[in-house]
Amino acid sequence: MHELGIMTGVMESVESVAREAGAERVLKVSLQVGVMTEAIEDALQFAFEALAENNDYFEGATLEVQMIQPKSICTQCGHEFTHDRFHMLCPECGSPFLQLLEGKELQISSIEVDLPDEEDDTTNPAQENESSEVDQAVDSEHEKE
Repeated sequence: MHELGIMTGVMESVESVAREAGAERVLKVSLQVGVMTEAIEDALQFAFEALAENNDYFEGATLEVQMIQPKSICTQCGHEFTHDRFHMLCPECGSPFLQLLEGKELQISSIEVDLPDEEDDTTNPAQENESSEVDQAVDSEHEKE
C-alpha cells in the first residue's frame, strides 16, 4: 500500500509549513492526485485517517482528494485527448506514441489551518497575511520535491 508512504510525506510537508506559519492545528488538506500515479482515493483517505489519529496536530482534520484524469497529446498528429490508464492510443490516428500532459500529479493544492486568536483588539499586519504565507510556503515546499 504505497498510499501510506505518500500520505506520510504529505502530512510531514503540511505540518512543517503549518507550524512555520504559526498554526495551532491543521483543519483540512486538499490534494490533486493523477490517476496514473495508481494511488487509490479510498486508500489515501484511510491512510490519512490512520496517521491523523496518532497526531494531535491533525485531530479532526479532513482530506479532500481531486483525482486528475490522464490527458495526452499524440506526437504523430498533435491531437490532445483524455483517456484512462489502459487505453492510450490516439483516437484520431491510432498512434501509440503519446506524451502524457496530465495524470501523474501528486500535489498539495491547499491547506486550511487554525491560527491563534489575537490577545487584544489591535490589528497585527503579519497575521492578516498568514493565509497567503501558508500558501506561499506550501508552494515553496512543492518546488523542493
